[in-house]
Amino acid sequence: MEAIILLGGPGAGKGTLADFLKTQKGYLHISTGDMLRAAVKSGSEVGLEAKTCMEAGELVSDALILKIIKNRVAQEPAEAKFMFDGFPRTLEQAEGLHSLFAEIGGTISHVFNLDADRDILIRRLAARRTCRTCGAIYHVINMPPKVEGICDVDGGELYQRPDDSEETILNRLEVYAKQTAPLIGYYRAREIIHDLDAGGSADNTDQQALAIFV
Repeated sequence: MEAIILLGGPGAGKGTLADFLKTQKGYLHISTGDMLRAAVKSGSEVGLEAKTCMEAGELVSDALILKIIKNRVAQEPAEAKFMFDGFPRTLEQAEGLHSLFAEIGGTISHVFNLDADRDILIRRLAARRTCRTCGAIYHVINMPPKVEGICDVDGGELYQRPDDSEETILNRLEVYAKQTAPLIGYYRAREIIHDLDAGGSADNTDQQALAIFV
């Protein structure tokens, strides 16, 4: 069982790269948010624990998230390949994930660090627009809709999410730098990290990542 991890600040393009690698290399895209919602919906023991935390407005503990991940990977065959996007976020989570995969005889083979200048990330996020009905994402400069303010897919209204305002973006970048960026050093020490220049086009980032597997 193998896993790869995508690291990068908000707006670095992790979601776009995840879609590409899912198609090209057959990785199962693991979203902790999706797993939490599925666990709660299932009514399982860990799901009920997570539901209690979430309803109380508390953060779900690292131990509980790792338990949910363990349950999720156990559903797949031994040859399955997983891709984590947005997890781990802290050194404690990284160590827990490493231990989990060691326990099940798996390995974390690659960590991709999507690196882009702060100014580029701010411009990308501040220009992002989302459809209120279907969730499709546009960029007013790089990928605008055919009609301004209207979704090409279903005609829904396009809006700027609160977390895409410049003030919120600056805060998100600061949180990332403090909390998640130390993971780069952690994985560099394990010699499994690959730095990708994510300041250009999505296709350029995709091809850099693909070349790592050759």
